[in-house]
Amino acid sequence: MSENNILSNVDSGVLTLTINRPNQLNALNSEVIASLSKHIVAAQTDDRVRVIIITGSGEKAFVAGADIKEFADFTTAQGKDLAALGQATLFDRVERSFKPVIAAVNGFALGGGLELAMAAHVRVASKNAKLGLPEVGLGVIPGYGGTQRLAQLVGKGKAMEMILTASMISADEANELGLVNYSVGQDELMETCLGIAKKMMRNAPTALTAAIKSVVARYTDGVDGYSVEIEEFGLCFRTKDFKEGTTAFLEKRKAQFPSK
Repeated sequence: MSENNILSNVDSGVLTLTINRPNQLNALNSEVIASLSKHIVAAQTDDRVRVIIITGSGEKAFVAGADIKEFADFTTAQGKDLAALGQATLFDRVERSFKPVIAAVNGFALGGGLELAMAAHVRVASKNAKLGLPEVGLGVIPGYGGTQRLAQLVGKGKAMEMILTASMISADEANELGLVNYSVGQDELMETCLGIAKKMMRNAPTALTAAIKSVVARYTDGVDGYSVEIEEFGLCFRTKDFKEGTTAFLEKRKAQFPSK
């Protein structure tokens, strides 16, 4: 496995993971998926990391899609395994990360690239970004959670239109639809993401994890999100973060939360 496919940097609590295949527009292949997953998993127990940012190298693409030549000759069984393994290995792990994940979408986010961005908790797109799920034009459908997460974010009707027409939309339109949280200039992209990360890091790490679990539960088949919220709410009361947060509030000072 080539670790050069993913560039990793931790600075002031923020782990930046950069998909580094610029000549392939950062297309996802099995190696990239496995390597990115490895970094996401390691970050969960790394006390240096409070927030994770995922981006792509260069200014042309976040991730321009999956590496088609890797699965062009697959059978039905292999296709099912590809989707199931990809979802379990990476996309679900991103969504269920204990630590907030921000996607810095710098350019094309197509197919698996958009699916990766949608798995993140917050998305910021540069003005030159183009987003879409063009899979039906290749005779296949999104397989890394795209049919589900796109509808959750933009609604059933718009998701159907985007998927069935294989159309790309601009960063500004994605912002209007709620597909991304912000649309900013290319030179503002990382600054904006870091600004969001800093706001997150002011808050209790245990509460951030509980909040992520509760929100994700709403979109997990067979799980009652309200019950998860009640459980996580209760568990917060036993944490040192809760003690510090409430004490700081009563003492009229800023809370000082540890890294975990």
